[in-house]
Amino acid sequence: MIPMDNGGACKGSAGLGGGPQVAVDRALCEFRATRPVWIIGVAGLIALPVDGLDDAKLAAFRAASVPAGLQLVVSARRARALGLAASEPLALPVPAGHDANQLFSLVADVHPEPVVTAIPAGPTAAAALTLAKLALRLPAVVMFEPAGPGPTFSDAPLVKVAAEAIVGFRGAVTASLTRAGEAQIPLQDGVCARFIYFRDCVGGGAVAVIVGDPDFSAPVPVRLHSACLTGDVFGSRRCDCGDQLQLALVRLEAAGGGIILYLEQEGRGLGLANKLRAYQLQDCGLDTVDANTTLGFDDDERDYGVAGRMLEMLGCKRILLMTNNPAKLDGLARAGIEISGRVALHTPINVHNRRYLTAKAMRAGHRLDHICTTGSQIRDDGTAGSRSESTT
Repeated sequence: MIPMDNGGACKGSAGLGGGPQVAVDRALCEFRATRPVWIIGVAGLIALPVDGLDDAKLAAFRAASVPAGLQLVVSARRARALGLAASEPLALPVPAGHDANQLFSLVADVHPEPVVTAIPAGPTAAAALTLAKLALRLPAVVMFEPAGPGPTFSDAPLVKVAAEAIVGFRGAVTASLTRAGEAQIPLQDGVCARFIYFRDCVGGGAVAVIVGDPDFSAPVPVRLHSACLTGDVFGSRRCDCGDQLQLALVRLEAAGGGIILYLEQEGRGLGLANKLRAYQLQDCGLDTVDANTTLGFDDDERDYGVAGRMLEMLGCKRILLMTNNPAKLDGLARAGIEISGRVALHTPINVHNRRYLTAKAMRAGHRLDHICTTGSQIRDDGTAGSRSESTT
């Protein structure tokens, strides 16, 4: 029986009063509710996420910004999608007549209105975008620099948070991980598994599924699996996630044991809402890489520090990683896990996921040996044929 912990504290906390990371958690609650947050850094600013914004909230925020006026901050990825040369977040002026829908179009549409004027947003604004990502919102905020004590939007004072606390938040949350519960779960086809739930200091969680009886004195077969509601639960054919999960279970059972780490990283870290938005952009003609970057995200927003911490807490230091994605190898190696080898997980190709898999192989470096990336293309029946159309 694994001992249960009462819950870890975020790094920097002080008793029940909390610390800088608690302020980030409170700021995340505000952003999830589309309420403004005061971010303190090189230059203080008050920021409000565009994702979820309506006209009434925008009008109140615009009124509070007088005389400074509002700016729209977008990531470098989104700025390039808007036709701007950018290597860092940019701040764009918000026209007085723009409503919430027009702002959302600027941060999410494939063909938004052209943008001419923009300036570097600075590190404090960049921290605001990080906060939006952590809240699983689009990386775009409206902001202004407060004068004096700042505005009042309601009876409750604005939550204030340091930009540096936002930047260090993910690492502090990973360090707070504790084991909160476990149970034996019989699975289909006679597979026996032990589920161990890991909880962090802000209520997030991940699950280690121990299949069979792995030998921890030797390299342990491990699968890092990002949660995929559409694929894992409903059998979506747009991706290969559900198939990979089932194949990993079969392989681990056949090997006598291993571990699946089931991580809260839907849509490669974008969250379910943004994953569905990316799907809509793919339906408009973009591939999976361009859909994510058009929304302002990196192609892959996942961090594997939590997976490394889980393996460390399980006493698993050497692994055979079941993946087609080299980024997982690099992420775990940085987390201090020794990777003794890689095991490919090649799953069936169908008419719905062929373009997705081809883009992952050609543009994201996934090692999908069953997809010929030079000189051929996958037909609708899932077989290889001569190239007759674009693979992106």
